[in-house]
Amino acid sequence: MGSIQFNPFEDRLSRDIRNDLSETIIGTIENRSLTEAEKIAASYRARNLSSAYTNYIDQRLKRYGVAVETLKADSGLLVQAAVLWDLELFFEVHEILEPAWMEVTGDQKRLLQALIRAAGVYINLELGYRQRAEKIGAKTVPVLKELQEGLADSINAEALIAALETLSEEPPQISVH
Repeated sequence: MGSIQFNPFEDRLSRDIRNDLSETIIGTIENRSLTEAEKIAASYRARNLSSAYTNYIDQRLKRYGVAVETLKADSGLLVQAAVLWDLELFFEVHEILEPAWMEVTGDQKRLLQALIRAAGVYINLELGYRQRAEKIGAKTVPVLKELQEGLADSINAEALIAALETLSEEPPQISVH
């Protein structure tokens, strides 16, 4: 039997851990506290899981902590997304953008959807699904090019677009400092 791989697309426990932790990200940022994420982590750690799972949990909590330290209380949604992106928390980028995406219309909706898809590209690349990533990226780049002015104060759209066009395995840093 091979070693266990953390893969939310193919393993239910991986998906549950990812989803349960990521659902805490909005509260973690708003409350500037890891308490909820740590509770979720503790419940999974109590199950004596394989290191594939515990390593994922530990890395997520570490990155959540950096996000809390980095973000200011009044950081806007796109700044939050950029910081999470730079920490390679791509599923969490999706988590924080989706509620806003469901509320807006027009170009703002298209722009948020493009950012969610961009995160999806890197979620797929992380797991070796390059073909899926290519398809998602092909839908994403034209919208980002068209609407990149809406990102100017928060996200380095040029770096993001360039990485998506080449499908760079190394995600770009997109925060505007």
